[in-house]
Amino acid sequence: MSAHPAPATTTTTEAKPDSFIGWYNFAAARATQLIGDSLLALVARVAIAAVFFLSGRTKVTGFLSIKDSTYTLFEQDYKLPLVPPEIAAHLAAYAEHFFPLLLVMGLFTRSAALGLLGMTAVIEIFVYPDAWPTHLTWAGLLLFLVGRGAGAWSLDRLFGIK
Repeated sequence: MSAHPAPATTTTTEAKPDSFIGWYNFAAARATQLIGDSLLALVARVAIAAVFFLSGRTKVTGFLSIKDSTYTLFEQDYKLPLVPPEIAAHLAAYAEHFFPLLLVMGLFTRSAALGLLGMTAVIEIFVYPDAWPTHLTWAGLLLFLVGRGAGAWSLDRLFGIK
């Protein structure tokens, strides 16, 4: 008996597609190869950071001086339970600047995303419950970052932070 290796089997990504499902699976495999978790994480980090950072900029003037209109917003419109409006205004404005910065750098990404996910929950429950489609979109991006981390293109990876 000769010791010839068995012929290599062809995987679905190497096979020439001969049907619609074959072509679809072929395209899906190529997309998976081209669009990795690191690219997805980078896009998610920048996209959700932009949403929160731009919201934070509407609450302040200059570097981080809270606008009078921000206090009014938290006193009259948002009316969060348990947290006085003056404190809530500061917490929201600072969080909307600090967490997005961490996300863009990819530093302590899971913690920053978790903080913004908490903010999203508070906004959904207490402030704008009818805006759930928007908040669900934010949550989807943030959950990906909490679950998978910042990806290869991040300071987390550079410093060995999970």
